[in-house]
Amino acid sequence: MLNQRFAAFAWANVVYNLLVILGGAFVRATGSGAGCGDHWPLCDGQVIPRAPSTEMMIEFTHRVTSGLALVGTLGLLIWAWRAYAPGHIVRKAALFALIFMIIEALLGAALVLLELVAMNTSMARAAMMALHLANTFLLLGALVLTAWWASGGASITLRGHSKMLWLLGLGLFGTILVGSSGAVTALGDTLLQHGALPGGVDQPVTQDSPLLVQMRIIHPIIGLIVGIYTLFLARTVATYRPGKTSSRLAWALVILFFVQILLGGLNVTLKAPVWMQLVHLFMADLVWSFLVLLSAAALAQPAHAQAAARSVASRPVRLGT
Repeated sequence: MLNQRFAAFAWANVVYNLLVILGGAFVRATGSGAGCGDHWPLCDGQVIPRAPSTEMMIEFTHRVTSGLALVGTLGLLIWAWRAYAPGHIVRKAALFALIFMIIEALLGAALVLLELVAMNTSMARAAMMALHLANTFLLLGALVLTAWWASGGASITLRGHSKMLWLLGLGLFGTILVGSSGAVTALGDTLLQHGALPGGVDQPVTQDSPLLVQMRIIHPIIGLIVGIYTLFLARTVATYRPGKTSSRLAWALVILFFVQILLGGLNVTLKAPVWMQLVHLFMADLVWSFLVLLSAAALAQPAHAQAAARSVASRPVRLGT
């Protein structure tokens, strides 16, 4: 029997974290990362800042919403531990979600404490942004899978899927690579717009341009290559695991990919305004989420194994015994 209340909470957690992710991008795009100074977790040395500037309010709001996301994920794990039997896949997914959430908080703290924010143009900041985005994707994937499996999605098995595992692994890694390169590209756009890098968003990209500027060419190339592979992967999974679920997920992924390509072109044409960067990031999160779900569908257990797993999961969890 499905725990509908838990599933609803898990999906609400996914939506909320998507908003927090966009909030973090808004902090970077507006140059507000140093709004609270080099203090963490306090903001400018205060629990609640007094007479804050606009940048401080933006950064402080993101910290508050991120803290609530951590609390929500902890609540998700506690609820999963109480609602599902030991070894259940929902428990495992919720545990990974909390682990990635803690790493996310530590990476955010490192950005502030190491002063890799605001107009910092170092390669260390670029590397940290790429790592931050990779972990964000892993966190989002864990949250999505928690909600998916709580909603009745089939558990996965790795046995007998060696070739598919390689194909899926390559697609997932490639998508993380695209997202990470996109985070570095967006950082370069922000630094150009705020004058921290020489020139502006209208300048041509040459061999002599800083790497953060050259990423405006490199990122679309990586995205196109990985996108073509993702289309191949979607078709392969739909053939490998025929059925309504995999077919719908594959089609959704294809549609999202083409929309993302159009948005990427529009982002370049409009010179990467803040609102367009947020839309582009939101679509990247959706592409990643559907690729994760498609991967889960490809590795789904056979129907008889699912029935056995549901039988075990339906047994009541006795606390204190």
